[in-house]
Amino acid sequence: MVLTGNQIDLFEGSMPRLKAIAYRLLGSASDAEDAVQDTFLRWQSADVDRIEVPEAWLTKVLTNLCLNQLTSARARRETYVGQWLPEPLLAGDPMLGPADTVEQRESVSFAVLALMERLSPNERVVYVLREAFGYPHRRIAEILDITEASGQQIFHRAKKHIAEGRTRTEIDEAAARRIVDEFLTAATSGRTEPLVRLLTADAVAIGDGGGKVPARTRPFEGAVAVAKFMRSLFTPNQAARNLIGGTAEIHVSYANGLPALVVTVDGRVIGVMCLEITADGIAAFRNQANPDKLERATRQWAATDHGEPVLRIN
Repeated sequence: MVLTGNQIDLFEGSMPRLKAIAYRLLGSASDAEDAVQDTFLRWQSADVDRIEVPEAWLTKVLTNLCLNQLTSARARRETYVGQWLPEPLLAGDPMLGPADTVEQRESVSFAVLALMERLSPNERVVYVLREAFGYPHRRIAEILDITEASGQQIFHRAKKHIAEGRTRTEIDEAAARRIVDEFLTAATSGRTEPLVRLLTADAVAIGDGGGKVPARTRPFEGAVAVAKFMRSLFTPNQAARNLIGGTAEIHVSYANGLPALVVTVDGRVIGVMCLEITADGIAAFRNQANPDKLERATRQWAATDHGEPVLRIN
C-alpha cells in the first residue's frame, strides 16, 4: 500500500513516543530503532484507512514486536560476557522521552532499566506503559489482550519488584554536580579514605565491557572495595593509556537522567559512567564501556558542544 502524505506524517509524529517506549522495553537504542522501523513496515502494509485509532494500533504493533525481542533477549543475556547494562542515552537524546515526573525520569535510569531485566516481558510492558507514559489500564489491557483486572495485578506486582530493588535518587542538579566534583577530587588524590567518605556503605561498581574491553565479571561491592577500584581507575598508567589508545578526557554530563562521567579519546566515547547519588552518598557506579553500545553516544557527542573536559588522564 502506498501511504499518503498525511499517513506518513501521522507515523512520523508518533515516532518519538514509539522510540521512547521501545528503548525502555528493550534497554537498547539500536534495537528500539529496529522495532520502530519494523512498526513502520507494518503500518505501510496495513489498510490504514480502516484503522480507527492509529496511535493505539501503532503502540500495539510496537509492543508485540518488543515482546518478541524481549523473549529472545533473555536467551542472549544468559550467554552475555560479564555484567549487562543498558545502552546509554546522553542528555538531550529524544529517545529519553518524557521527563516531567519522578516516575518518568526514573523509568529511563540505568538502575531501573537493570531492575526491569528481572521482570517478565508482560510485567515490563505494563510497568513502562503505565508508569512512564500514563496509559490507562484499559488501554494496556487492549494492547496485551488481557483483562483490565489482570493488567492492574501485573502492574502492582511489577511496581513492587522495582521498588524493592531501588533507592530513589532525586537530587537537585547543583548538589549532584558538587558531589561529582568532590568525587573527582577524591578519585585523583591517590588516597582511598576521601573516596570512602563519599560512598554509601553498600556502594557497588558495575562495568559492562561485553567481552570487547576488559571489565570485571562481578560487581565491586562495599565502600572500601569500590573506593580502591575507583582510585586505580583514575590513576594514570601506561598500560591503561595503551589500552585506550591515547589521552582520556573526562566530561561531567548527564546520561539516562543521572549525573554521568563521559570518557572520550580523540572525540570517541569510550565510557559512560552513571552515578547513583542518594542523600547518604554515592550508592552506585554503572559504567558502560562496551563499544557496540557507545556508537550512538559517540555520534551525539560529536554533534553537541560539551565544553572543556574537567580532567585529562595521560
